Amino acid sequence: MTITETARNRAAFSRFHEATNTGDFAVIEKTIDEVVAPDVVFHAPVPMETTGAQALKQVWTVLLRAFPDLRVKAEDVLADGDRIVCRNTVTGTHQGEYRGLPATGKTVSYNEIFILRFAGGRVAEIWGVVDVLTQLRQLGALAA
Repeated sequence: MTITETARNRAAFSRFHEATNTGDFAVIEKTIDEVVAPDVVFHAPVPMETTGAQALKQVWTVLLRAFPDLRVKAEDVLADGDRIVCRNTVTGTHQGEYRGLPATGKTVSYNEIFILRFAGGRVAEIWGVVDVLTQLRQLGALAA
């Protein structure tokens, strides 16, 4: 992997990250189409029937419906070869149905870590660990 390829991967990651913080699904969807491989392999607890880039789009549909003000702050971003690792803090206000829970108006703040593998300048594989336990506790779905 050359420095140019690593820089290209970082630029693609930055574009995706910036798009997710617009809160605009059309912008996020367009960016996914541009920087994520259509057949991306998504290793994360995604409770849906779709695969590839469509699964990623569905994740954002669900998240923005539930948390329209969702923001993802990249706390650490590390690049090595064809991989980028990002540790994030996610915040938002629960204003729509999420995981069967009607809107509560409560705010959430939870952590996640994602590893992205790039091929040909596009995200080819994603691994994710999301602190859903904290998220659900803050929403009142689980006892503290």
